[in-house]
Amino acid sequence: MSTLKEILISKKNCKSVWFMRQAGRYLPEFREIRSKNQDFIKLCLNSELSSEITLQPIKRFNLDSAIIFSDILIVPHALEQKVDFKKNMGPQLEEFDYKKFMSINVNSFTKKLNPIYDSITKTRKRLDKKKSLIGFVGAPWTLLVYMLGIKFDKNKINYKKIKEKENEVNLIIDKLNEYLCIHIENQINAGADVIQVFDSWAGLIPQKDFANFCMKPNYKIVNFCKKKKIPIICFPRGINKNYKKFNDFVKPDGISLDYSIDPLWAKSNLKNVAIQGGLNPKILLSSEKDIINEAKIYLDIFKDLPYIFNLGHGLLPETQPDKVGKLIKFYRDY
Repeated sequence: MSTLKEILISKKNCKSVWFMRQAGRYLPEFREIRSKNQDFIKLCLNSELSSEITLQPIKRFNLDSAIIFSDILIVPHALEQKVDFKKNMGPQLEEFDYKKFMSINVNSFTKKLNPIYDSITKTRKRLDKKKSLIGFVGAPWTLLVYMLGIKFDKNKINYKKIKEKENEVNLIIDKLNEYLCIHIENQINAGADVIQVFDSWAGLIPQKDFANFCMKPNYKIVNFCKKKKIPIICFPRGINKNYKKFNDFVKPDGISLDYSIDPLWAKSNLKNVAIQGGLNPKILLSSEKDIINEAKIYLDIFKDLPYIFNLGHGLLPETQPDKVGKLIKFYRDY
């Protein structure tokens, strides 16, 4: 079994397994910690607990990679924008202050995130050397959606606000790119050996602005990582057949499929890249037979390619851990 890092670098026909949100709400051991730590941001910045949570699914399932327990919105928090996670409401950010944002000091930004780096260092020491440790960031566009508070619901944003301040928006995205690259480098220096970029709201960008708001910012991050010899996976969720355009332009080491992407289409159109994921996390709420049948589709289609077995989104809170365990066992036995 190759490590995730080796698969991404070599693009050889190797396999690996980990799951997005593998450390989190579906695990009783996580819920026990969470019940005693109501402030989510403070929990992310507790290096000891963050490391413990990161390792919970490794101890339970012996997955091939760990992903550090954190959140993409830790970056706006470090950029002095207050972030609250309210039950049944999702993240709530205070009103964006452009002048304040543009004047943030890099040292202040890094200092606020030091607990994340401490957590990575602690986790790396506790993690089997054969397993990869994944650090991550949110892509500039996705962070912007949260920071400007322009999302109405899962499928709609206030795009008029973007167009009214397009020059300012472009400057914000450029500045976010700078901070994200700093955060990535610090995670790697702390012990992470792979980076994933989550562009969760890329699918909400109109076609005419897709290159400017999605492809170019992701390309800058990927280019930065390649210069630093840091393997990187991109997850531009919801972009449909723009996956091909994205992959051809951005050229990440790995590309993560959302569950709306036909795996046969992906196999035919996504070249020179390790493919990750695709399995609908809702299938894990079904019968064991349905779970295995769906998993076989992905494993059979990608059997001759470098493939990272994963989901097309994060594990759902209502997922039963024993079903995750059975899926992993099936994958390893298949």
